[in-house]
Amino acid sequence: MKQPGDKQRVPLGNEIIAGVIGYFTTVYIVIVNGSILSDAGISLEAGMIATIMATFVGTMMMGLYGKLPLILIPGMGINALFAYSIVGNNGFTFQEGLAVVLVAGLIFILTAFSKLGVILKDSIPESLKHGITVGLGFFLILIGLENSGLITSGESTIIEIGDFTSTTVIVSLLTLFFAIYVFVKNVPANFLITMVVGTLLAMLFGLPKAEMTTVSINFSELLFMPSFSAAGEFSFWVAVFPLALILIFENMGILTGQLQMLDRDKSYNKAYRITAISATASAFFGTSPTVSGAENAAVIASGGKTGRAAITAGLLFLATIVIIPWISIVPNSAISPILIIVGFLMAQNIRHLPLSNLSESIPALLIVVMIPFTYSIGDGMAFGFIAYPLVKAALGKQRDLSKPLIAISVLFLLSFILKIAGL
Repeated sequence: MKQPGDKQRVPLGNEIIAGVIGYFTTVYIVIVNGSILSDAGISLEAGMIATIMATFVGTMMMGLYGKLPLILIPGMGINALFAYSIVGNNGFTFQEGLAVVLVAGLIFILTAFSKLGVILKDSIPESLKHGITVGLGFFLILIGLENSGLITSGESTIIEIGDFTSTTVIVSLLTLFFAIYVFVKNVPANFLITMVVGTLLAMLFGLPKAEMTTVSINFSELLFMPSFSAAGEFSFWVAVFPLALILIFENMGILTGQLQMLDRDKSYNKAYRITAISATASAFFGTSPTVSGAENAAVIASGGKTGRAAITAGLLFLATIVIIPWISIVPNSAISPILIIVGFLMAQNIRHLPLSNLSESIPALLIVVMIPFTYSIGDGMAFGFIAYPLVKAALGKQRDLSKPLIAISVLFLLSFILKIAGL
């Protein structure tokens, strides 16, 4: 009989299953990030091994030290910023780009290990925090619908419904209906079962899949040394600013939402510090910074509550070095339904928004809308944070504004101005 004060024990099997699901919902990053890094000047193989090692180290830190079921992966959007803007547009070498990552990461660490981080977190209104969680939910839904083929780019519209005569779409729909059924019936390991059934359905319908290939990895490229040869240029520091800003506030928003799902708000400081260290260490592994993946919601929804889920996922990422040829066996049609359902779960936080209070709800809803519509967590957050003081001022509620929040809004606005100016 459970006594007062006893710690809740989570079955190890649940944690392992949650870690496996987390791995399969995030392992796409190995190929995707590797490909983006290759556009920045290194080989695809080096990009993949950099992604694997940065994810492994960051996730293991989160599991062993943070005791949290969170996977740290190179952030989508941030990797594009690194490859095509910091390295590409500025003409920096890959190693000079890594120096930008290192400096931005050190600024991130400064906020994480000082009172500044707590001040910034406490200055963010609850409405904006819930808006970020809901926005991330709709972002996952969008990614899931896109990857499954249920929506596609339109000829006369931005997006339109997919081709329902397509075998891929049919299989995705069948898998989605199955996923919803086993989820609402609360079948144990429902997400893992969904992936297995979805993979079998894809094979049954004869969906094409990537051929197994071997990958040659040069282990001499495991560590990189950032180059500060461009540190004397103004463009170097202009590149540091938006990257640091996105790292600080994107992780702040994501971690707040995920820890709310876990009911582990008190673990925020530790999780934030681990994330900062992992992002900074990414510069030495040769990749853009890691962040707490939005897909961690799938880990949490699968029953992951402790660091054992993260350790499981981290070890699987390390094993990916030798099993890359088999990753393609699990198709998008088997993974996308999980992202869609998890998105639904996160979107339910919209009930916490004070919709009758326009000064709170309008900025929050801007975040909800703009995260998926801009396909960027950082840009979506910026719209809401810039709008918040403007709406408050318009309604004569300036007293609701704290100085840190105003500073955050100004920084986001400055980031937009620099982006528009092409700096």
